[in-house]
Amino acid sequence: MSEQNPFKIAQWQFDEAAEILGLDAGTRAFLREPMRELVVTIPVRMDDGNIKVFKGYRIQYNDSRGPCKGGLRWHPDETIDTVRALAAWMTWKTSVVDIPLGGGKGGVTCNPKEMSLNEQERLARGYIRAVGRILGEKTDVPAPDVYTTPQIMAWMMDEYSVLRGHNEPGVITGKPLALGGSAGRDDATARGGIYVTREAAKVLGIDLQKGTAAVQGYGNAGQFAHKLAHEILGLTVVAVSDSKGGIYNANGLNFEATLQYKQETGSVIGMPGTTPISNESLLESEVTVLFPAALENIITDKNAGNIKAKISTELANGPTTPEADKILYENGVFVIPDFLANAGGVTVSYFEQVQNSYGYYWPLETVHVRLDEKMTHAFQAVHQMAQTKKVHNRLAAYLVAVGRVVESSKLRGWI
Repeated sequence: MSEQNPFKIAQWQFDEAAEILGLDAGTRAFLREPMRELVVTIPVRMDDGNIKVFKGYRIQYNDSRGPCKGGLRWHPDETIDTVRALAAWMTWKTSVVDIPLGGGKGGVTCNPKEMSLNEQERLARGYIRAVGRILGEKTDVPAPDVYTTPQIMAWMMDEYSVLRGHNEPGVITGKPLALGGSAGRDDATARGGIYVTREAAKVLGIDLQKGTAAVQGYGNAGQFAHKLAHEILGLTVVAVSDSKGGIYNANGLNFEATLQYKQETGSVIGMPGTTPISNESLLESEVTVLFPAALENIITDKNAGNIKAKISTELANGPTTPEADKILYENGVFVIPDFLANAGGVTVSYFEQVQNSYGYYWPLETVHVRLDEKMTHAFQAVHQMAQTKKVHNRLAAYLVAVGRVVESSKLRGWI
């Protein structure tokens, strides 16, 4: 399909799984659409005294397995279809790692890079006032995502608590530790991806200690992927990139030096001792593991045939189009699909909810062990399904996840 609308892609992926599962027309129709959508306008007084109105969204895709869970994205190109797609993928993500949650997602169309901290706080609180009526520990729990931070989550949790008249730490995850956040949440998305990459290397017979890696997208997930790929897997990270471009060094890029340079200059480009590399060239570089960690639709039918990595661990949401999936599968590239590869974030968010609910907090080692268990079991379920049905990993992950949501929806008597 040539469609680049992310929600159409999510529906197309679901339809493919539904066909193999033999779902009836009513079940398909029910699971192809969100159960609830809320679109709001948020007036914010900017620092110059003028009022600016932002468009906000919260979508609850399916809550048959438990309360909805999903991040909040602040992005200038945010659309309702992007949020719908991400809410759908969150539904399958919580299902594939087998945690008792449903899928939701939220967003605001804005550019936080052009906003002061005071303006961001007013927007965060305004968002909660607008959508708080459908949020709650037992209904829908947001978390950070693109361009949202633990501080933004703290403001949102506080505003919700003010509206309710008592402290409600469990309504938001990804909070600072001082306000009930979980140890291990900062690197959870990348760490979960590292754990499933390790498992993929086992089934493929690849020695990662001798391997190389490239990271496309040097935000939170990409930075931690760089750090942990070396620390846990022994990979040599030879290339990283951000929205302005990339850098390459065949002998490897030191994590601390790269991060410091990025923080000081705002980009990785121009780092001493490296050569420039475009995002396009990075994707096609000869590495053992590729970590797509930026935005949607960056691996398409136009460049999929040039991907040389043995494993593609999708830390971003929706980086690969359906046409590209088929090409990568035929070419023997082992894709660990986004809603499995980056499920570490929602898994530790779930751990945070659990800890908030009974007011007892786990040490970091416990979080890591339990995350490893969840990710490993999820990988094994997906790999077994792929082997049994002889399908690519994304379709196998859909078969596992959709099957579980169908079961819970049927047991409730919804379909």
